[in-house]
Amino acid sequence: MSIDSPVTTEGFIELENKYGAKNYKPLNVVLSKGQGVWVWDIEGKRYLDCLSAYSAVNQGHCHPKIIQAMIDQAQKMTLCSRAFRNDQLGLFYKELCEMTDSNMVLPMNSGAEAVESVIKAVRKWGYKCKYIPEGQAEIIVCNNNFHGRTVTIISFSSEPQYKDGYSPYTPGFKLIPFGDAEALEAAITPNTVAFMVEPIQGEGGIILPPEDYLKKVREICTRKGIMFVTDEIQTGLGRTGKMLAEEHFGVQADVTVIGKALSGGAYPVSAVLSNKEVLGVFHPGDHGSTFGGNPLACAVARVALRVLKEENLLDNAAKLGSYFMENLKKIKSPYIKEIRGKGMLIGVELFVEAGGARKFCEALQEEGVLCKETHDHVIRFAPPLVIKKDEIDWALERIDKVLTMSL
Repeated sequence: MSIDSPVTTEGFIELENKYGAKNYKPLNVVLSKGQGVWVWDIEGKRYLDCLSAYSAVNQGHCHPKIIQAMIDQAQKMTLCSRAFRNDQLGLFYKELCEMTDSNMVLPMNSGAEAVESVIKAVRKWGYKCKYIPEGQAEIIVCNNNFHGRTVTIISFSSEPQYKDGYSPYTPGFKLIPFGDAEALEAAITPNTVAFMVEPIQGEGGIILPPEDYLKKVREICTRKGIMFVTDEIQTGLGRTGKMLAEEHFGVQADVTVIGKALSGGAYPVSAVLSNKEVLGVFHPGDHGSTFGGNPLACAVARVALRVLKEENLLDNAAKLGSYFMENLKKIKSPYIKEIRGKGMLIGVELFVEAGGARKFCEALQEEGVLCKETHDHVIRFAPPLVIKKDEIDWALERIDKVLTMSL
């Protein structure tokens, strides 16, 4: 910290407001340290993190093995670009494929980059393998989706704020209701190349589809000859109690996008998982990324994946996620409309009359629990997967207090 750095919460907030763009509305807490499920603000107050940086910190804040891997690799080599090979990339490919039952990997950095890469891949596949007329490829997506913030991705958002002022939009996308397999079948045309869906809609409000939905989707996509794409950036890598959320529904997508927790929150790493039929459409020069697949990212991701397995974090998410949700359902609150989720991804939807979830998140902050509203009326609870039962009990006591008080 420099000699003229602020020393108060208000001082840091003032700096952000003075020099930063206003594209976020964070809670007014200034964090300076994190360890496991706990974070501390600059004034020394401790909080239980129930957001996990939107599920990027599944392995817990500053996991010692992940941080050590980062230090070790950073002292050897951080970046050489894909102009040259490095000694971490092939190992990363192999280990990731083995853990996710995939055949081929395309490494990127952010989740949105990976989604953009998928769009390019399935379009190219449609033109080269299905012989769709150039410029006519269609991708079907769902209402209330969230796949990123680039212009192409917000072009198929159904959220007005995400699109306002950013036209002209990228064509080639068709929106249908989430969870409606019949709507998917009706929307497919000879020019359709793919259907892309989140197995559980995260930013849409922790929305689960009907139990047989993804199986129907899998059958339709296979029968119609289109690619079934799952966006597991938020739901993947243990968050729901499985390596990939699609496993809950007994399906395997043709293409899967992962990110966030792929590095344990230590570094931007994302990946497209697929097979040679899809990713084989790329030839040298067709697509690229200076940082994608860099040795530092690969070394960190390899250990982040290992931590998920060695520390049984998938089992912990499944068992303690069920415990968390069961006990949330015991809270007798006049504000709660529904509680839903899978594993350690839980949404508490409030009645509209409650006045929005934001004020409850602010009240929880005062009690030492950090979470964030999604879709106005839903409180999302998604703590790091290293959480223990007594820590959940600690959080439940404070959640009960806030959801039963008069606000």
